[in-house]
Amino acid sequence: MYLGIPNPNAIVPLEKMTIEPEGKEAFKVLYNPNSYNQSRSVRYAQANGVATNTPVVQFAGGTMEVLSFRLFFDSMSAGAEVGGSMMDQLKFAGNSLLPSAAKMIDVRTYTQKVYGLMEIDPDKHVPPLVKLKWSSLQFTGHLISCTQEFVRFNEKGMPLRAWLDCTFQEFIAPLKANLPRPLESPDTTKYRTVYQGDSLWSMSAKEYGQPEQWRAIANANGLANPRTLRTGARLVLPALKK
Repeated sequence: MYLGIPNPNAIVPLEKMTIEPEGKEAFKVLYNPNSYNQSRSVRYAQANGVATNTPVVQFAGGTMEVLSFRLFFDSMSAGAEVGGSMMDQLKFAGNSLLPSAAKMIDVRTYTQKVYGLMEIDPDKHVPPLVKLKWSSLQFTGHLISCTQEFVRFNEKGMPLRAWLDCTFQEFIAPLKANLPRPLESPDTTKYRTVYQGDSLWSMSAKEYGQPEQWRAIANANGLANPRTLRTGARLVLPALKK
């Protein structure tokens, strides 16, 4: 009997990549990807310059980060490297002992968990937001592309082995607190309609970032009493002098 170095996976189990779809149950991949790619790009616009041989180049914005990797799925083997729940591992262990024609696990049961991340949530009308966690890799985004390749079947034509090429695009929620205030320049004349509950103070705070500038609005509109605003009236919001 051969006595050698034991399988390290049996001593210290491999950490599996976890996929957490928003509003759905999280799951672990069966086999970790061998590698993954992260990419990002920026765009530069070119405009023809006057009397120049080269165009004028101007930064036009960046793009979200893209994460891509390949996942392996195999329902024929079992071992400490297989991920999933404890019940999944027991199923794989029992299935591995059966002859090919009697294999009971359709690999699509597991590939669909990933492939289905592009299906639209009927409540939110968009595919689910997904969190990917694998040690130092922490990524939040949407699955934007997935190609399934089934490479082995049993005698009845049931898929037993597959590869999935997955591409995720980063999602960053907009932070209103980081938006510049005010959103419009105070040195440009604008017009606003008065709605019920509006006041010159609130308009001034919203448009200029300074509630004390209400007098400029009152003077521009000839309002003797700033407390008596007529709903539906159209007011001039003058440009502020610097």
